[in-house]
Order: sequence, then structure tokens, then C-alpha cells
Amino acid sequence: MAQTIMTTRTTIPRYERWRIQIFAITWIAYAGFYFTRQSFAVAKLGILEDPLVNDVLTKGMLANLDAVYLAAYALGQFVWGSVSDRYGPRIVVLGGLAISAVATMFMGILPAVAFLLPLMIIQGLAQSTGWSGTLKNMAQFFAISERGRVLGLWSTNYAFGGLVAAPVLGWVAYSVFDSWRAAFFAGAAIVVVVFVAVLVFQPNTPEDVGLPPIEEYRAEEKTLPLDDSAVAEVIAEPARSVRESFVVVLKDRMVMTLGMAYFLLKPARYAILLWGPVIVAERLHGAGHFQAIVIPIAFGVAGVVAPMVIGRISDKVFTARRIPACVLSLAVLVAVLALFTPLTAAGNAWIMVGVLAVIGLSIYGADAMISCVSAVDFGTSKHAGAASGIINGCGSVGAILGGLLPGYVGTSTLFYGFAVAAFVAMLLLIPHWNRMPAAD
Repeated sequence: MAQTIMTTRTTIPRYERWRIQIFAITWIAYAGFYFTRQSFAVAKLGILEDPLVNDVLTKGMLANLDAVYLAAYALGQFVWGSVSDRYGPRIVVLGGLAISAVATMFMGILPAVAFLLPLMIIQGLAQSTGWSGTLKNMAQFFAISERGRVLGLWSTNYAFGGLVAAPVLGWVAYSVFDSWRAAFFAGAAIVVVVFVAVLVFQPNTPEDVGLPPIEEYRAEEKTLPLDDSAVAEVIAEPARSVRESFVVVLKDRMVMTLGMAYFLLKPARYAILLWGPVIVAERLHGAGHFQAIVIPIAFGVAGVVAPMVIGRISDKVFTARRIPACVLSLAVLVAVLALFTPLTAAGNAWIMVGVLAVIGLSIYGADAMISCVSAVDFGTSKHAGAASGIINGCGSVGAILGGLLPGYVGTSTLFYGFAVAAFVAMLLLIPHWNRMPAAD
């Protein structure tokens, strides 16, 4: 016992410093991906009005390019999670950031369909490295008992990225340079800075910096002595192969249920993320470019708050049960999506802000619980990368519809369809209301 206490006294301060660093650098890394991800969404407004390119890059063609990007993104999700489990997330995330920056730069230089098509595929594969890689990294430093509130706070990264990237890139493109091409160049430059930060500050695991695995550390922190055999039973060893991690998770029924629910949920978020400025411009006649870009910020602001609130609720109110929090968020989402058309019919900007805020609060709450906290909990530390990759891969297949449908379907029909999809997702999760993950 004395040895355990001594180990705890010397380990805890250093471990906690590294946990803060990992939290910060992975948060920055994933938020950073959005500056190249959102550059195309911001550029659309200018492309559709540019006579040099809009004869070919029509609204339908832009939707097709979004669909190609999202198909590549979905494919990458299924692959990179298992690769992160086997080889560590650092190399995967760094590679994704670098390739994303290069592809985005060339999208601004070569805005012809023949070049944009392969570049969108490359961009999708590069972007798909981010989520499962950074989430795998977090799973190595945080235990199941704390993940609800920790990952709830951490998963504000993608809401923040979507919130900040569009107005920043829009301001650079339309207010500073008056060129939609600048959206691509600015996004690439920001991601290069993020790449350097990850290169300097991100280790793969606690062991890489001379610390014990998270399972052993949590036991030491509680001053509970463990013999070697006990530690061996709970510490998550790296997966022996990419295939092993993928197959084990693919056979997990709960992971696949979460994947199906996420497939149904994600089209609505991506439609607003990728087409938000266009949707706002259509519903608010006379809105300028910058106003159409700024109003969807309400969606992002609510999305930043939602994961923090719902993560704490799932830990404290539902005692680490994630499904009840998902179901309640989905119930609110169904209602507001169904009411989107009548509420925004008057063309009032403030009503639009309020509606998008409620959608953001409910959709990001459910999203964070399914794709982040539940993915890690049910995947366990060993297979967190594969579980989050498969769940997000299923969601990304659904996101293809979010990028494609706004180019072909009217806004009212679109949002009624999203309401039905969210309702079905809620029905899938209700039977698992009391489901708890196995311990890591």
C-alpha cells in the first residue's frame, strides 16, 4: 500500500498535465479540420454567381461534388479507426491534416470539375482520419467513469469548428479579398498551423511519455493495489491487426445499432453544415452573402453548448447511461425539424436564428452521445478507434444524403424527411434505454 501511495503521489500531477495537453491538442486538431472542410461550403455562394464557372458548377453539380466527398469520407471512416487502433492515431491524424491542406489549396487553384472531382475524393479520405484518430487518443488518457462529462466537453470541437470556420473563411473570402478562391487558401493555411501544433504536442499513449496506461493509473489514483495479473486483465493492449479490431467491433450489436441511428441522424446536420448559407438565403429573401453565412452561427453556438450539457446529464442524472440522453435529444429534434417550414415561412431573421439554435442544441446533443461518448464506451479503450470509425462511417454514409439532397429537393420536403429519419433513430434506441457498456 505504501508503494502504491508513493507511485500515486509522483504520477498524478504529471499524468494530469498530459491529460490536459492531450485534451487540448486533440480538440484543436479536430476543430482545425473544419477550416478545410468548410471552405467549399463558403465558396459555393461565390461560385454560383461567378459567370466564369457557374455554367458548369451549377447547384446540382456542387451537390454531386459534396456527395463524392462524403462517400470518400464514409469509406475512410471505416478504415482509419482500425488503423489507429493498430498503429496509433498520431501518424493517421498528421497525415490527414497534411493531405487536407494540400488538396484544399489545389481546389482554389483548379476549380474545374475534372480537377475538383479527384480533389474532393482526396479531401474526403483526409478528413476522415480526424474523428476516430483523435477520439482513440482521448480514450487512451480518460477512463469510462469520466468520459460522459470529459468527452461531452471535448466533443464541442466539431460544433466549434463548424461555428467559427464558416464566418472566418467567409470574411476572408468576401470582405477582405472579394474572391471565393480565398476561402480555400485561408482554410489550407490555418490547417498547416494546426499540423505543426499536433506534430509538436501529440503523443499516442501515456506509455509514450513514460506513464502507466489509463486503467492502471485510475487504480493507482484510488490507491488500490493491483497485482500484475489483475492489471493485465484490464489494460487495453493494442489490437494485433487492423482486421482483428474491425471484425470484433463489427460483430457488436450495440455498435451497429448506434451506427444505424447515426446514419439516420447525420443527414440533417450535414445539410445545414454544407448548405446552411444557401438554405438561409432561400428562406430569407434579400439576405446578403455575409448575413446568410452569419445566421447559421446560431446552429453552431448551440452545438458547442449541447455536448457539455448532455454529457454531464448522462453522467450525473442517468449514471453513465448514454441512450436516455440520446432519446430525449432526438425527441426535441423531431419536433423542431417538423416545424421548420411553418416557423420560417415569414422570412424573419430572428425566428430563423431561434429555430437553427434549437436544431443545433438537439442534434449536436444526440450526435455527441452517439458518435463520441457511446462509441468509446461500447468500443472500449482497445477498440475505441474501430468502434468510433464504424459508427461514424455509418453516419457518414447518411451524410452523403445531407450533401446531395439540398441540391435537388425543396427545403420544406427536405426538413420533413429529416424529421421522419430522426424519429426512426429514436425508435431504434428506445429499447436500449438501460443498456450499459462493459468495463474497459
